[in-house]
Amino acid sequence: MYIIGNLTIYLAFALALYAFIIFILGIFKQDQRLVDSGKSATLAVFILASISMLILLILLGTSQFQFEYVYSYTSTDLPLVYKLAALFAGNSGSLLMWTFFLAMYTVMVAYSKKMKNNPMVPYISAILLGNIIFFYIILGFVTNPFGMLDFVPQEGRGLNPMLQDPGMLLHPVTLYLGYVGFAVPFAFAITALILKTTDAFWLRMTRRWTIIAWCFLTLGNVIGGWWAYLELGWGGYWAWDPVENASFMPWLTATAYLHSVMIQERKGMLKVWNISLIILTYALTIFGTFLVRSGVLTSVHAFGDTNIGSYFLIFLALVVIFSLYVLMSRYQLLKQDNGQFDSLLSKESSFLVNNLILVGGTFAVFWGTIFPLVSEAVRGYRVTVGIPFFNAVMSPILLALIFVMAVCPLIAWQRSTVKNLKDNFLIPAILSIVVAAVLAGFGMRAAYPIIAYAVISFMLLTHLLEFYRGVKARRKVTKENYLVALYYLMVKNRRRYGGYIIHFGIGIMAIGIVGSAFDDETMQTVPKGSTIEIQDYVLTYEYLAQRREGVNDVVFANIHIQKGGKDIGYIQPERLFFSTWDEPHTQVAVHSTLREDLYVVLSGWESDERATFVVKVNPLVEWVWIGSFVLTIGSIFAVWPGKYGNITPRYRGPKRKVS
Repeated sequence: MYIIGNLTIYLAFALALYAFIIFILGIFKQDQRLVDSGKSATLAVFILASISMLILLILLGTSQFQFEYVYSYTSTDLPLVYKLAALFAGNSGSLLMWTFFLAMYTVMVAYSKKMKNNPMVPYISAILLGNIIFFYIILGFVTNPFGMLDFVPQEGRGLNPMLQDPGMLLHPVTLYLGYVGFAVPFAFAITALILKTTDAFWLRMTRRWTIIAWCFLTLGNVIGGWWAYLELGWGGYWAWDPVENASFMPWLTATAYLHSVMIQERKGMLKVWNISLIILTYALTIFGTFLVRSGVLTSVHAFGDTNIGSYFLIFLALVVIFSLYVLMSRYQLLKQDNGQFDSLLSKESSFLVNNLILVGGTFAVFWGTIFPLVSEAVRGYRVTVGIPFFNAVMSPILLALIFVMAVCPLIAWQRSTVKNLKDNFLIPAILSIVVAAVLAGFGMRAAYPIIAYAVISFMLLTHLLEFYRGVKARRKVTKENYLVALYYLMVKNRRRYGGYIIHFGIGIMAIGIVGSAFDDETMQTVPKGSTIEIQDYVLTYEYLAQRREGVNDVVFANIHIQKGGKDIGYIQPERLFFSTWDEPHTQVAVHSTLREDLYVVLSGWESDERATFVVKVNPLVEWVWIGSFVLTIGSIFAVWPGKYGNITPRYRGPKRKVS
């Protein structure tokens, strides 16, 4: 396995280098045979990457501890699913998975039917292969996943208990699919610049790729938050941790890009801006990988202090320099035939404001993330930027973004009149004010949540109004019933209505995000049989016990819950003691409803069975997860293939010779 595993790494590296060179030769010689040879080599790279992944998974699943990676992240007592999940527990395994996804995407583009005989293919493939070559340099010469120890251990070190959770089976995979996915539109954008194609063809060809990558990145962030909520025991799902921020920043810029491309497609505007956004998005994915693997910032998500971060920093610099060079060399071409904004009150302007808000949010998160490094370099000591800073900055940005989302669907292209604004927004605005009044009438006194829920209501209502008007207009022509009209309205306009469903999902998530900021917490040490009261909950601590799970010990508390005098049931917060890990691991107990979560942590205990509990009431958290589900449905609907959404390539480039 050692020889085969390493052979797949080095042979794939050689073939990737060959394919990269042969694509460039095919471009310069205009020789289709060279291009086809490069495509075949790319396919071979993907096959070898698949074999490498399979071999490492077999080694992990069969506990081959003579391999350093297997020894470092698994043990014999681990369930098989977590042995396999150790693939992304360390640097070399996770980078191998990244390389596999990158090779998979490259093959999908190279062999796409829509790109058959398209002159963009060798350029795109060469750019993606340049990325693959970098990762194989890391895998082959810096952190080899098939490195062996000088001895054969009887047991491995085991997997970090925090990673032994269903959320961590999905979080890295979805996050990496999102990260790597943005390499495709990035490669298309650079190719379009090189070929001097300034129209919107490359945007249409990458729309599906971009939405899929955005959806996976969204899922990666949400699943990571869900994991943190249930596993870390601090009571929240987003701590503005540096690595969380690293995955959030490309999400913001990608969201901006997905909106601004619609202006270029319709009016030929913002060409430089769109190219810059996709370059920035891909650069931020590499920057995020640098943060995870460099150890320069402390994070529960990081892989530790390694020298790999410096390689990613160099690679990031090369990507940015190359991209900016190509962009600036085509700057005057991109500035030609640009449309103009006709009015500040137009859909184009609302999209631009949307972009400015998202990019402003990106900068705020970026500055808060790197400020400890800047302060250490300038002042000699590190100043930490905490949750209050990010909450204070991002809260108004969230509201501004939702307000713009409310306006965009109903405002007219080019120019809106006062009558148009009145017809579209008067009823939603009045109903939103009613929502604010009802909340105030029910005792809500804080200004921020009242304003926030009014703005969220305004956004949801404008989208419902757009659905209603679309169905009404279709029924007037077709005489279909409401459900049939709604169905055909949506499937014939997947992009638009898929986007609206995504907006609904974000609005639902915002309901939970705003509500969960107003949590209530108590920490008490109580004897057996005593109660803890928080709001209208009464928790009775009945007993402390211990059980055995495999080779691990579990200490748990049995707690009876009442709310408003009504029995709710029992929950059991736990502390898990792993044989391969020094520190016990917290297992949170959560009782969830649509209104709130009761969140209980067993913090510690004494010999006389007194126990310390952290109890929180987190309002509306369940809506965060519901909203993410709706958002995912919208993304799938927007990219789902159908006869109404086909894209026909039209850029073929100059005729090439085949020798």
